[in-house]
Amino acid sequence: MSFTLSTAIRRAAATAFTAALLVPLTACGGGDSDADDTGAKATESSTATGAPKADLTVLAASSLTDVFETAGAAYEKANPGTKVTFSFAGSQELAAQVQQGAPADALVTADTKTMDGLKGETGTPTVIAKNRLVIATGEGNPEKIENLKDLADTKLKVVLAAPEVPVGRYSEQVLEAQKIDVKPVSEEPNVRAVLSKVELGEADAGIVYKTDAATATDKVDAIEIPDAQNAVAEYPAATLKTSKHTEAAAAFVAWLSTPEAQRLLQDAGFQQP
Repeated sequence: MSFTLSTAIRRAAATAFTAALLVPLTACGGGDSDADDTGAKATESSTATGAPKADLTVLAASSLTDVFETAGAAYEKANPGTKVTFSFAGSQELAAQVQQGAPADALVTADTKTMDGLKGETGTPTVIAKNRLVIATGEGNPEKIENLKDLADTKLKVVLAAPEVPVGRYSEQVLEAQKIDVKPVSEEPNVRAVLSKVELGEADAGIVYKTDAATATDKVDAIEIPDAQNAVAEYPAATLKTSKHTEAAAAFVAWLSTPEAQRLLQDAGFQQP
């Protein structure tokens, strides 16, 4: 009986001693695991772009529709966890939305005048691209339109954007500078509406941005306007002061001036700012 008790005591002591040895080893093992997790987190952080994750809403001029859809996808790919939703319309409509408190994070207009009118609502704007005007005609240019003067022919159905729309204001400027009197059959709320009228054959011609005509080369022809008679449209981008994601919005606006974004804009026909 004494032998059994002594044996049990020795075994218990050995077990306790072994456990005591294992405690530091376990602690060390736990430390290594934490270090691995920290290292993984550090690696993840170092490979990210640094832009905060957020769901962003960007109000953008309708002439940016195609290129911004491409740019948005590229930005989301480079910034996992961030989603960019665009709302496209004429710049004057976007300005009205901002003034009415529409929930959004950033704004890109097709002219500096509209953006300047919102100084109290935005951060400091940055011009991200430029554009020029062309005359859009039906495919094959059936009316044989060659220049701005031809648009004065009353037999032609010419469509322009409304004068409060940037492209409409630019069109008015170039026509007045050349002393050309055009009587449009309609004045549209944005450049895409002008393009659509020509595409559908509801108009013989319209003045649009070069980049818009480039999106419909299978339906319209683009007649170049000489630089000396043309206007240069500037596209400023800015954050909105009402944004709930100010850092993420600022990161997106800054990205629009990066080489990657500029390449996408230039591939779409926009000019460097």
